[in-house]
Amino acid sequence: MKKSLLLFVLAWFVPLAQVHALDEVAKILVAADHYRLSDASSRVETVVELYKNDALDKTRAYRVYLKPGRRSLVLFQSPQEAGQKVLMVEENFWILMPKSRRPLKITPAQKLLGEASTGDIATMTWSEYYDGTVTDPQADYAGTPALRLALTSKVTGTTYANLDLWVERETYAPLAADLYVASGKLAKQARYYLAGEGKERRVTRMTLLDKIQTNQRTEVKVLSVTAAELADKYFNPMFLVRNDIQED
Repeated sequence: MKKSLLLFVLAWFVPLAQVHALDEVAKILVAADHYRLSDASSRVETVVELYKNDALDKTRAYRVYLKPGRRSLVLFQSPQEAGQKVLMVEENFWILMPKSRRPLKITPAQKLLGEASTGDIATMTWSEYYDGTVTDPQADYAGTPALRLALTSKVTGTTYANLDLWVERETYAPLAADLYVASGKLAKQARYYLAGEGKERRVTRMTLLDKIQTNQRTEVKVLSVTAAELADKYFNPMFLVRNDIQED
């Protein structure tokens, strides 16, 4: 009788503990996201730089509009790519070319420049895409007290199936991530750099490293993040391919 009661109590409390753990990770990810995006609907001005042997090789500029519901629109700003757009709606990605009236389906792993993929630029939140567990509450990252989280994608169509994410132990500001594809292979490593003080601290740069091509690195620099509301109609690929973009 006592054994049955013990099993009943364990069956009740173990799932409850798992729920609390998921809730805690969700709060951590929301806080970490805030250091990258302070407003749910935002316009992000981004520059991507490719370095080879520490020398700047190429530069590209992008304007990104983000909206809740896993929606993003990337506008290519550099002269070499002027007029190109990438649209993301949930797990679907399209590229729109300036002289084409037909959106083309692509994957979030499609490279933009160096190690920066479409997904790296278009998907800037973790809380919408991942859940997981704290695997090391007493971690240390480059001398900074940290939490280490193991994250698994909870939706389809993500660039990375799994992440190991390090955040500051006290503030949950992101520090670094190991990014894995569905096969379990380590695709790349990311390091996040913040500027500002207190509540104004923001991620202003992300470094992406390829473990194979060790002589090159990709820098994703955030020039500005502002609140901006782009009309829902622009997140329809057939409307977007035929119309210019005008902010409300």
